[in-house]
Amino acid sequence: MKKAIALLLAISFATFCVSTCFAADSKSVSYRSGDETVQALLYTPPGKGPFPAIIVIHEYWGLNDWIKEQASKLADQGYEALAIDLYRGKVATTPDVAHEIMRGVPEDRAKRDLRAAFGFLQSQPNVRKDRIGAIGWCMGGGYSLDVALQEPTLAADVINYGRLATDTDAIKKINAPILGLFGGQDHGITPDDVHKFEATMKQLGRKINVKIYDDAGHAFENPNNKPGYRPADAADAWQRTVSFLAENLKK
Repeated sequence: MKKAIALLLAISFATFCVSTCFAADSKSVSYRSGDETVQALLYTPPGKGPFPAIIVIHEYWGLNDWIKEQASKLADQGYEALAIDLYRGKVATTPDVAHEIMRGVPEDRAKRDLRAAFGFLQSQPNVRKDRIGAIGWCMGGGYSLDVALQEPTLAADVINYGRLATDTDAIKKINAPILGLFGGQDHGITPDDVHKFEATMKQLGRKINVKIYDDAGHAFENPNNKPGYRPADAADAWQRTVSFLAENLKK
């Protein structure tokens, strides 16, 4: 009963705080990615650093208000949060446009941007260089995994219903502990896919914590996904995320 009450309070508080409770300061930043200059939003916690840091990776919609809210919430938890923009300023408002923009992102450019974001955070005097993590949702969940695959010193990685690696040799490259949050009714990233990835990680001696929400589908954490939003599961996923990041980035 106490857990149920606490969860209801968390849901109500999270809904209220979408527009009222963020204390973090944000600013536009730019950094080099190959021959290009890319833009991002950097959210800084109140107080004195240095802080652990997180790369925040958007869904296939782009760097929209919901992702900015997640970055701000993470900064309020005490992290320097870098909300990156893999779309170079484009934001989709319909699924068709989102798919079109997503398909137009070269994979090598996206991975280069992720590497550049990691390097940018490492260069910041206000960041603990050995305590950098990554988090993403949907398309961004898959890219969050890519950060773990290409950055051996990544300290924590959160995958929210993102695509998963299947090649054992690739998975061997992962050093960061991983939290995976998935929907049991997701037809794109199925529970079977999740279990196979989890089993491979464990066989390789890697740290992984997976939660599959049986009655949830894809993008269940985003209230803008009105048919698929599951507020209780979203609140639980957020609490798991907060605990996981604190355990691995605030040591």
